[in-house]
Amino acid sequence: MQDYFYALSGALFAKLEGDEQLLLGFSAEDSDFVRMNHNRIRQAGSVRQRSLSLDLIEAQRHAQASVEISGDAEQDLDQLNGVLRKLREQRALLPDDPYLYFSTDINNTEYHHDNEVIGSHDAVAQIVQAGKELDLVGIFANGIQYTGFANSMGQRNWHSSANFNFDWSCYLDKDKAVKSNYAGFDWQQDPLTDKMENIKHQLSVLARPSKTLEPGTYRAYLAPSAVSEIVSMMAWGGFGLKSHRTKSTPLIQMLDEGRTLSSSVALREYHGRGLAPMFTGSGFIKPDDVQLIENGKYRDCLVNARSAKEYARTINADWEYPGALDMAAGNLPVADILKELDTGLYINNLWYLNFSDRNACQMTGMTRFACFWVEQGEIQAPVNVMRFDDSVYRLLGNNLLGLTEERELILDSSTYGQRSNSSMELPGVLLGELRLTL
Repeated sequence: MQDYFYALSGALFAKLEGDEQLLLGFSAEDSDFVRMNHNRIRQAGSVRQRSLSLDLIEAQRHAQASVEISGDAEQDLDQLNGVLRKLREQRALLPDDPYLYFSTDINNTEYHHDNEVIGSHDAVAQIVQAGKELDLVGIFANGIQYTGFANSMGQRNWHSSANFNFDWSCYLDKDKAVKSNYAGFDWQQDPLTDKMENIKHQLSVLARPSKTLEPGTYRAYLAPSAVSEIVSMMAWGGFGLKSHRTKSTPLIQMLDEGRTLSSSVALREYHGRGLAPMFTGSGFIKPDDVQLIENGKYRDCLVNARSAKEYARTINADWEYPGALDMAAGNLPVADILKELDTGLYINNLWYLNFSDRNACQMTGMTRFACFWVEQGEIQAPVNVMRFDDSVYRLLGNNLLGLTEERELILDSSTYGQRSNSSMELPGVLLGELRLTL
């Protein structure tokens, strides 16, 4: 795979004319997908795909294209040479791009994390056994993702990552279900078994009569999956340099009014996790991490190539949206969460989130799946679906009581065009108050 990409690159670079420069990006995957329902395999298949992006540059003019390739050298080169000619024709008609910015320093890198690929057959067999007698529905994805970069100045970068992602729910009846996720680089049966046992316990509680709460404020615990929804909303324009300079960030009050979160909150973009490549599509090398929020205060922005050129800043990301978000842990053991919560809400999942007041980073959404009412450290009953409306400055600020010691790695399960390589690692959050509106 790597050699093939570099061979294609060399052949294309030999076709350049005059002062032309060419940036090439390679993206590929060899993935298995298994769809399950009623804890049985309903659909299984494999995806093997490769694509190549081209950016043909001369001075400040450039034209771009993306091409699906087959792996047959003669066929692919014939197609790519035709694309190169068309890009040359298109570029002549385009104006200068004032924010065109790409690396001219040669930084070669190579990273392989593909030695622990579990056989999909073995993993699914373990899932079926662990989910015995459960109404399990979900998707299992497993395989290797590849990313490469090469430019006509001599730079070569390569990244491969073997990983898995099992995203599933177990249903009791109608809309009563428990959702879970198991993802990472090294499949182990014990964590899967533990998650299934926890699901069985929660399903037994879901069978009890449901409780309806009155609107108001309640002590609450948000599991990592629920925290991911809150943090994702923060990240919707929250951490990019462009959104900060144009004052469109939902964290504008942190910038202009000095608002802060709890001093225990620390968020960073952790490129060193190994799922996404350490290089950008324009050839820049990312730092291991970018500290976004430290001790509850805003610190740095994510800066892509175009913003770096426009605002004279250093590039530290490919996109100005987190792709490897990391939230620091706290000191609350997950085993003690019910005792620490005492009386209040235990929330596994949130959904349908949106801003109710973007400038105040205030959001609204619904509880989902297994949400429980707890009294004196004991789960009493499932809670009917409720809507919350609260701000990040309350949730992760003055109402934050603690963060769990254990964190959960959550891989994005999106497969639009290809498997996503975005991820988050998050603790659970104990709140003094969560505002429910209806």
